[in-house]
Amino acid sequence: MTGPQTRWPALTLHSTLLATLAFNLVFFLQELFLVWPKALTPGLRPTLFHNNHDWAGSNPLAELLQGTGASAILATGLALLLLLRRHGGGSAALRLLLIWIAFSGLYQSLPQVVLGAFVPMNDVGRAMTYLGMSETAKLFAAAAAVIAMILIGRALVPLYLGFAPEAKPGSGAFRLATLPALVAILLILPFRVPGDPLQVALVPVIMNVTGAIFVQLGAIGRPRPGPAPGGPLLPVIWPVGALLAVLAVFQIVLRPGVDFF
Repeated sequence: MTGPQTRWPALTLHSTLLATLAFNLVFFLQELFLVWPKALTPGLRPTLFHNNHDWAGSNPLAELLQGTGASAILATGLALLLLLRRHGGGSAALRLLLIWIAFSGLYQSLPQVVLGAFVPMNDVGRAMTYLGMSETAKLFAAAAAVIAMILIGRALVPLYLGFAPEAKPGSGAFRLATLPALVAILLILPFRVPGDPLQVALVPVIMNVTGAIFVQLGAIGRPRPGPAPGGPLLPVIWPVGALLAVLAVFQIVLRPGVDFF
């Protein structure tokens, strides 16, 4: 924990950098799990990029496999959320990064269910169409996703607030989660260019704004939690270095495309 001597600008900066790192790691995991199943499917030859994936060839299962990425990061987010709520061990830096990975996994996947119910060409929408889901079933799935996002926001709040137990829940959630999620959108953009402007900016805007809203709403009426375990956060050079390393991999290795066949 950072303790009562917390300097808010430094803590908010750390949270913003880790939010940026988590978003990109989770997005990569999603694309990897969109590509890997296709690579194991006869007739499909997928390619992984830094901000997307594509494939050559054809197989009817390709439509269903468009849902594997969202499924993988949803499972990752849920697993980490359960782990973090049951176990408080680990360093402060690792714990905060895992919280942000849980946030990104859940709020990058669940909004896709909502979009998929109304936009058939969305990745999850294509999987829904393949499964033959009726319009009513899609609406139920979208409603369930919205309810899940509300509950997840409530569940994430005490994890963030553990880093500043002296803060009021509303202001603590804003400084530790909401503001970092919104500022991180700008830092995420260099990882996604070049590309269609809507694709580059719209994905992080939808996902991070959605998550920020539900986490901030989740702080309403919450009691102050106990402090999170662990020592001080690492010097800021470490998350910055990690971001630069991921940026180099995205722009040097993944941007030209990596074939999985």
